[in-house]
Amino acid sequence: MQYGEEPAGTNAPGEGEEKGAASVSVSPVRGKLTADAPLDKLVWFKSGGPADWLFEPADLEDLTTFLSGLAEGTPVMAIGLGSNLIIRDGGVPGVVVRLGKPFASVEVRRDNILECGGGAPGILVSSTARDAGIAGLEFLRGIPGTVGGFVRMNGGAYGREVADILIDCDVVFPDGACVNIPAADLDYSYRHSRLPDGAIVVAARFQGDPGDPEVIGAEMDRIAAERENSQPLRSKTGGSTFKNPEGGKAWQLVDEAGCRGLKMGGAQVSEKHTNFLINTGDATSSDIEGLGEEVRRRVAEKSGVALEWEIKRVGRP
Repeated sequence: MQYGEEPAGTNAPGEGEEKGAASVSVSPVRGKLTADAPLDKLVWFKSGGPADWLFEPADLEDLTTFLSGLAEGTPVMAIGLGSNLIIRDGGVPGVVVRLGKPFASVEVRRDNILECGGGAPGILVSSTARDAGIAGLEFLRGIPGTVGGFVRMNGGAYGREVADILIDCDVVFPDGACVNIPAADLDYSYRHSRLPDGAIVVAARFQGDPGDPEVIGAEMDRIAAERENSQPLRSKTGGSTFKNPEGGKAWQLVDEAGCRGLKMGGAQVSEKHTNFLINTGDATSSDIEGLGEEVRRRVAEKSGVALEWEIKRVGRP
């Protein structure tokens, strides 16, 4: 199938004013390309509209070839496990790229280095490190996402962050170019890197230290138990909603503003952990984002602090 062709039962993009990724023909893909693809089942909140196009590449060459054939300016966005993400109800313009099993490998190299695909989940990375006696990556057990996502946003938990362990990463840009970028060139700060929108992290290398697998495993178990006890993991949620302001805790400011349990439509501020929003069953993404904005308003009114979103919000309203 060529990009821009009309799959059975769909409308080719370009026929509607909203479809921005259309009528560009590239070589046939070897992966899976789906038009008007539902995304709600792919994100933790279980809400939101479809992608104009969803591409699940067969391998790196398939991805770079596909992207190099897109029209300049076509929106491109990567999605991993769908945590830390609100897909707005109008859907996502352009192309959403989902890195699946071909990008989920984790391999142990010499000198306590792990080479990981961009689609590898944090729990697989930390478990592989444990089994190989490599310490320093235990915190990845507490990040509910994939390598691509937490390299992009400098994900962190339990006192450590990706900036502490990243050596370098391989990044594919929307024009199909694949570039190796050293960690020092990412200009990491709290939950932020200089990677532009549309850049897709397809691989990364992490540096660990020699360690005892039993000690490493015990720390991972501690992290897992702490998350289970303190966070609404069994709810439809998106992880931490707001960044911690300098010198403070977002959950505490939300609580002090009287937002614990606050509802809007089917969305609610978690009573278990107030820096989590949850979909109680039938929330729209508009409910969830609107509730987050109401929380921000109340916190600013109460404490004067302007909370910043940690969850990424994408797509058309």
